[in-house]
Amino acid sequence: MTHPLLHHISFGVTDLKTMATFYDAVLAPLGQVRVWDGPQSVGYGFPGQGDKLLLNLRDAGAHPPGQGFHLAFSASSREAVDRFHAAAIAHGGKDNGPPGLREHYGPNYYAAFVVDPEGHRIEAVINAPT
Repeated sequence: MTHPLLHHISFGVTDLKTMATFYDAVLAPLGQVRVWDGPQSVGYGFPGQGDKLLLNLRDAGAHPPGQGFHLAFSASSREAVDRFHAAAIAHGGKDNGPPGLREHYGPNYYAAFVVDPEGHRIEAVINAPT
């Protein structure tokens, strides 16, 4: 029996409402939704499958990981990558690499990179032929 490498990941955030609105928008094109929420945390994943990303409210001392860390979300299509990037920019994210092929990662590696409103580096990617 095999197990997935990761169970979930958590980001500490200082503005849960803003960040939840951001992640509602950017994860929707990837088929992920808010699967639960509470006053201190929200969880995201595929409908009916539990959480894979948690946002946890922390005090003003919360910091995103530094250079070298980013979280890559799987996309089902290049169009989903494009919609992820557009939603991120529309909801306060900063472009960190527009949608496009990244052939230095492989001939079919299509991705977009953004920085969320609190500084977490995230990516949407599909690595498959069109």
